[in-house]
Amino acid sequence: EMGVALGNRRLAVIDVSPQGRQPMASPDGRYVLVFNGEIYNFRALRRRLEGLGHDFRGGSDTEVLLAAIQAWGPAGALEQLNGMFAFAALDRRERVLHLARDRMGEKPLYYGWLGPRFLFASELKAFHACPSFHPDVDREALALFFRLKYVPAPWSIYRGVRKLEPGHRLAVPLDRPGTVHGPVAYWDAADVAARCSREPFVGSAEEAVDQLHELLSDAVALRLESDVPLGALLSGGIDSSTVVALMVAATGRVRTFTVGFREDAFDESGSARAVARHLDTDHTEIVAGPEDALAVVPRLPLVYDEPFADSSQIPTLLVSELARRWVTVALSGDGGDELFGGYNRHAWLPAVERLGSRVPSPVRRAAAALLDGLTPGTWERLVRLARPIVPARLRHRLPGDKLGKIVDTLRSSRPEEAYLRLVSHWSGTPGLVLGASEPQTLATDPSRWPEAGGLAERLMLIDALTYLPDDILTKVDRASMSTSLEVRVPYLDHRVVEFAWRIPASLKVRDGRGKLPLRAVLERHVPASLVDRPKMGFGIPLADWLRGPLRAWAEDLLDPARIREEGFLRPEPVAAAWRDHLSGRRNRQYHLWDVLVFESWLETWGSRTAARSAVGVAP
Repeated sequence: EMGVALGNRRLAVIDVSPQGRQPMASPDGRYVLVFNGEIYNFRALRRRLEGLGHDFRGGSDTEVLLAAIQAWGPAGALEQLNGMFAFAALDRRERVLHLARDRMGEKPLYYGWLGPRFLFASELKAFHACPSFHPDVDREALALFFRLKYVPAPWSIYRGVRKLEPGHRLAVPLDRPGTVHGPVAYWDAADVAARCSREPFVGSAEEAVDQLHELLSDAVALRLESDVPLGALLSGGIDSSTVVALMVAATGRVRTFTVGFREDAFDESGSARAVARHLDTDHTEIVAGPEDALAVVPRLPLVYDEPFADSSQIPTLLVSELARRWVTVALSGDGGDELFGGYNRHAWLPAVERLGSRVPSPVRRAAAALLDGLTPGTWERLVRLARPIVPARLRHRLPGDKLGKIVDTLRSSRPEEAYLRLVSHWSGTPGLVLGASEPQTLATDPSRWPEAGGLAERLMLIDALTYLPDDILTKVDRASMSTSLEVRVPYLDHRVVEFAWRIPASLKVRDGRGKLPLRAVLERHVPASLVDRPKMGFGIPLADWLRGPLRAWAEDLLDPARIREEGFLRPEPVAAAWRDHLSGRRNRQYHLWDVLVFESWLETWGSRTAARSAVGVAP
């Protein structure tokens, strides 16, 4: 007979007394629960459950979740929750373990049968503490990582270990080793988007903004529930500024945190400061340099557990550490881009599709070849010359970064192909990962793309299904949790998500500008002039740092002899990318960062001895 062990390390946020401790058993002893995250509507659920006769000992949302599972079963309880969560509920009577993950994928959950044991955890590092766990790198997952810069769910970097996908649940019968029922979707974002786009919002643009304002205000208010200090991460862009404005409207005074960079092209701290001043927040900022990045870099494999190469992980970690000095909970503006059309590609690709019908593809390919011949320096000079004649809203703050994207878009015959080129890193290098064929995923196979209105809607939906949970939310969750900060994301309240998908794309993106309803909400609180600037992203000056302060660290990890001996990658394309980058002929920062992240990960987790010492277990 199989025994069960449930463990939990708690960051106490709601009811910090012993009454909130986990694992928690239901009064009748049938269910035992471990849970990571927050149930935001727990007060309303508690009132309903008290009406059904439930008695509560403490004030935690964990106890309310447990009572909901007791009252409605795990599947029924999931329908009622508004929250971010991963939980495991053991049903002692039926001898079944139920696992579930929140709708949009804010909280992670890894699982798998490994030999006779079923293991599950919020973090992959927990698996290394199990003596029967033999980590075996999944080369297919590695091929996906080198394309997308993250390992997409349901894959993990290890064979036999899966990630539960957002909005899914599964059941593990304890008496049938090796068996898993599911995963099944209890909330399917693609279905919800399709249904919402078939029932679009029919009022005026002004009415849509009124309703969005009301919904977002409520989503923010729900996320202000806390028994510990609370603040917000403020970049100075539209998404985070709107969240902070609504927090100020709800509570009066808010603590805000920003990280800036010495390099002007990457520094958003001035915009954040202006918004903070206007909203009269209690504002704290740090300015980061290469030495701060260097201090963070060796920790990345321990924070992320599997290769993860979105370089904005560095400022995210720095701002999380800053916020944690003052607060335990922070709200963030993630999700606004995917729901309201905030990425340049949401405006570009429909425009290219319209252009494509007028400009023959040989002409587009010839233009791409011409641009491709330019070095980043030449391109920067051309952009500077063109600045006076280019409308302000089309000027991008980091033009050198955009050359490759424009070339890729011109080369593509269809917008789906252009999207794939835009999100791919090492795609043009077949055979980079030795012994691997790359599996098809939702992100890389347009034939699997769900229907949802026109091209702009489909692009936003694909981003919301892939890039948002597997990149953005992974980045934020691991960075913040590594510093014991809880980050809450109001845009991903499922009511906001469903309403966003009812707003037609024509009301979100127009004339190359996205997020129109969100801008309108923000303008009710903050003058447009403070935030109306080209989208910048949360980047770092990686290209220059790799040629300068990070060069010695990179040189060591990119040594061809080392790469050859490890046997995962072909060293030649890596060496060529490094030469190109150092010479200034090409900006290969993203390709190189992928390799550096993987090599650094391998150094920490690649051998059993290193991995077990990394999690503090005797080898």
